Amino acid sequence: QTLMFSATLSREIETLTKQFQKSPKLIEVGRRSNPAETVTQLLYECPGALKQVMLHQLLKDETMNMVLVFARTKHGADRICRKLSAENIHCAAIHANRSQAQRQRALQAFKNGEIRVLVATDIASRGIDVDGISHVINFDFPDQLEDYVHRIGRTGRALAKGTAITFITKENLGDLRRLEKIIGKHLHCGKLPGFDYSQQAPARVPEDFIRERDPRAGAHRSE
Repeated sequence: QTLMFSATLSREIETLTKQFQKSPKLIEVGRRSNPAETVTQLLYECPGALKQVMLHQLLKDETMNMVLVFARTKHGADRICRKLSAENIHCAAIHANRSQAQRQRALQAFKNGEIRVLVATDIASRGIDVDGISHVINFDFPDQLEDYVHRIGRTGRALAKGTAITFITKENLGDLRRLEKIIGKHLHCGKLPGFDYSQQAPARVPEDFIRERDPRAGAHRSE
């Protein structure tokens, strides 16, 4: 008889267990669709072209001292990290293209306070078990709606208070309504106070220029 314990059990792993076990039984404590009650959920309207600008404005708040940012793709995570590094914000990115050793170094630096922002994809996020994360930011809305609960659960752990911020574009509105049905709760989406929504999107800066301006960007990105 085999027992398997997990704080979170993805649908992919659950499907795999059914392939190799005969009539497996699943015992859950609490519903997967229940976000932690200690997490304050904030959803802000944000045009896709202004996401990075909004992220930078949020990070001006010094109380956001240990921030986990979720990106949809590994290339997106690298891009976010490079731009933050160019603004002298210490960060690292972890995703499927990083080796286990690189992920562990980045996580340890995050735990030690050497970096303020950790950017991750959902694939890499399963191994993030870090206490004290003050904020989770959903830079990109999750492809799998159930991952929303998993993401925001990285903060507000062990009955501590945490804050989860989600950027909502027009393309996300349909998924947002479906997410509300999953978690059984209305999620109010408003505008970020003090943010200039009328501003033009920043011109696209070549990645080589970012690396030349801040040589550390490549180092942070490779963690």
